Amino acid sequence: MCTEQAGATLVLSAHDYARRMETYAREGMARASRIGNRGPVRFDERGKVHSDIVDAYWKHGFYVFQNVLDEVEIEELRRDVNDLLARAPVGPGRTVDADGNPAAGIDMKRNPYFFVKPLSDPVGGTSSSHGRHQSKMAEAEPAPEAPEYVVQIIAGMCQLIESGLRVYGHPHLLAIAEAINGPDFVPYNDAIFTKQPGLGGSVAWHQDGVTHWDSPDWDEGIHGVNFQAQLYRTSALSCLWVVPGTHKLGKVDIKGMVEANGGSDQLPDAIPLYCEPGDVTIVNRQTLHSSFANTSNDFRISVSWGFHRRKAVAGQHGHLMQPAHVIYDDEFIDKRASVVQVAIDARRQYYRDETPFVYQPFGHLADEYRWSPEIFETVIRDYNIRDIAI
Repeated sequence: MCTEQAGATLVLSAHDYARRMETYAREGMARASRIGNRGPVRFDERGKVHSDIVDAYWKHGFYVFQNVLDEVEIEELRRDVNDLLARAPVGPGRTVDADGNPAAGIDMKRNPYFFVKPLSDPVGGTSSSHGRHQSKMAEAEPAPEAPEYVVQIIAGMCQLIESGLRVYGHPHLLAIAEAINGPDFVPYNDAIFTKQPGLGGSVAWHQDGVTHWDSPDWDEGIHGVNFQAQLYRTSALSCLWVVPGTHKLGKVDIKGMVEANGGSDQLPDAIPLYCEPGDVTIVNRQTLHSSFANTSNDFRISVSWGFHRRKAVAGQHGHLMQPAHVIYDDEFIDKRASVVQVAIDARRQYYRDETPFVYQPFGHLADEYRWSPEIFETVIRDYNIRDIAI
């Protein structure tokens, strides 16, 4: 059965929520199949990302790269992320894990943990993140034995797990970032998204950008791009959903779209970015996207990070990640971007048969950013206090 709560929030039993998703998921899969927009990373004869892929990305605002990470890297990331989850605080504002030990990362200058109540939408229809989540998602009632809160996001992966730092330096993915944003691309932020079976909350429909909607220089790529590497199989019931082509439309009226859809969060043109382990999605930050509460048996862990064009962030004020008075000047940007070069070298030292990516902004400084315990302290520790968002 379903009940109505304050405002227009629809709250259903987990069973009814899952049944409500069945038809929508099936129809979404059919739409996704018609579009395609997925396949392995391919390069042309010059070693650049194939233009067919770049063109498809710009047409639809996303792409699903298949089999990017091999089984060994997937297993290392799974092990490290699951260890983090086991050592996470027991709830918001807490500093110990379930065994009573100090929680992992609790000493970081920026708290890396974001909690949600199981199967809930904590930000839809609120002023969070400049009100970009304009409309609240339907929610489901968790099982009686469910915990009060579950971890949804763990930030700062490059500090918390070395496998996270290494995937940040993946040469194929950095080549894709370069193909989209140009050779002087710079970081956005990174986060590990978790949606445990029967517990994971939703993320309401939104576009990531905030700064440049009214800019005279606005175009369909000005707010950057996000990657998500999938560590487990995701289905239409647990994965990220996007509305193709919305990156071209400017700032869209999400609330109006939901109202025109009879108040339902199941937008009619959306498609699911379902994945196998090791697949990596790329989504334009202006593309309308969301994820639904995870009433399925899928255990979704998405290792996520993004990049901007340098010219889009240079001189801008802090918005999503920083106080408004912070200015992204050259020193601020270079300090945060140096993490990319360290990640490249950390990966080079670990995967010796792989050709490292050449990151042009730091190509002449590569020897100064070799991965070591010393560089961890000077570059990686608390690097995410300089995350950049526009």
